[in-house]
Amino acid sequence: MSAAHEARSWVAGEWLDEGPRRESIDPATGDVIGYFYDAPEQTMQAAIDAAADAFQRSVWRSDSHRRAAALSHLADAFEAQLDQVIDTLCRENGKIRPEATFEASLIPRALRFATGLAMHNFGRVLESRPGQQAMSIREPAGVAGLIIPWNSPAYLCIRALAPALAAGCTAVIKMPHQAAQTAALLGRIVESVVDIPRGVVNIVIESGADGARRLVNSPLVPAISFTGSTSTGRAIARAAADRLKRVGLELGGKTPHLIFDDADVSATLPVLEKSCTVFAGQFCMTGSRILVQREVAQTVKAALAERLRAVRAGPACDQSSQMGPLIDKAAVKRVDAAVEAAIAAGARPLVRGGPPTDPALARGAFYLPTLLEIDDPSLPIAREETFGPVQTLQIFDTEDEAIAMANDSDYGLSACVWSRDVDRPIRVARRLHVGLVSINSWANLAVEFEEGGFKASGSGRLGGLASVEDFLEYKQITQDFVQRVH
Repeated sequence: MSAAHEARSWVAGEWLDEGPRRESIDPATGDVIGYFYDAPEQTMQAAIDAAADAFQRSVWRSDSHRRAAALSHLADAFEAQLDQVIDTLCRENGKIRPEATFEASLIPRALRFATGLAMHNFGRVLESRPGQQAMSIREPAGVAGLIIPWNSPAYLCIRALAPALAAGCTAVIKMPHQAAQTAALLGRIVESVVDIPRGVVNIVIESGADGARRLVNSPLVPAISFTGSTSTGRAIARAAADRLKRVGLELGGKTPHLIFDDADVSATLPVLEKSCTVFAGQFCMTGSRILVQREVAQTVKAALAERLRAVRAGPACDQSSQMGPLIDKAAVKRVDAAVEAAIAAGARPLVRGGPPTDPALARGAFYLPTLLEIDDPSLPIAREETFGPVQTLQIFDTEDEAIAMANDSDYGLSACVWSRDVDRPIRVARRLHVGLVSINSWANLAVEFEEGGFKASGSGRLGGLASVEDFLEYKQITQDFVQRVH
């Protein structure tokens, strides 16, 4: 096994092999693809200390030109290594190649946008009354703790890191063990950028949560950014509240598709399918709720069921694969148990996927798409994030009913509106309680605009101009000055 497959934490410009050595697994085959060192709490503390020292001693927080140059060079470095990032995501994360390519392509784009943010951290100044000047300046908060999920680890890491660095913060990144090889690759790319002082970026690989808890509880870390489940986000928010930390949370979702009778059904169907199967449904914006107007319900049901039955699951190395595996076999058992419970509670299976019977896929964590028709919106399968390729289908009659059904959720991350009417999409979008509305499309994100959710889908925003706000403090300075009377 080459050193490139020995994933270590990257702390203060050094590679650390503290903690037990564990296996990294390809979820499509169950094969060992490398090893990682499962960092103990002492590694996390070393990372926190290194970031705090770099914030105090380096010019990073005060030199916006250096930050902009570093972010631009980091974008160049990622572009040069994009194929390796894609290969690593395919092998370790289970993504089929088009999905891994899409994730990797967002990284340079996000870094280049953050380059501009670093150079535009303007404040305000005003002669607040005769003889007094007042100004408001924005300063970096300090060390930013970034807790990254395993489902899109490369981009979601950079999505949080880029604005933190642009703001002038230093960073400690907690990467999950399922993305250990990705974490090591990110560290090597950061290491190659000489504009980034040692200790400004630190990456810790951990299978548990002890280090993450230390990050959240540390008095040296005033800002936390977390992407993951709502239950964990709530726990982080409670813990961080003791020190009144800045906390940005992007949490779960239960994205509805609102399909009206004037929709272009032929254009809608392939997107409905992909919204279920991209990342094998392990995506906070998975299109898990199909809300369809009665006039086109039978057409949508039959055609979508046919498409989902035909989805070809397989590893990324097989170019004919249309959907990759879940992250591990424990996830397969969890998703299947949720589907079985829903059927027992009255859900009608239009497509009953589940673990494939193909012996060639038996070693992997595959789960075929499932489509359930429901009448009871209180079923857990319709309300809780499944994080697998499972969709529910409900029928509505009126626009008001569709909006009420879509909003009847604890989550508010995203929604999709399908209609060829000129006015309806915007009218409906303005009444949906979500952070992103995609019209005649799905998860149609732009990194240059703010991304985040309402309700239990989180707080704060990543992407766009607001992405730096979680990493900045505002300071007001006033000065009285003597006015000369002429």
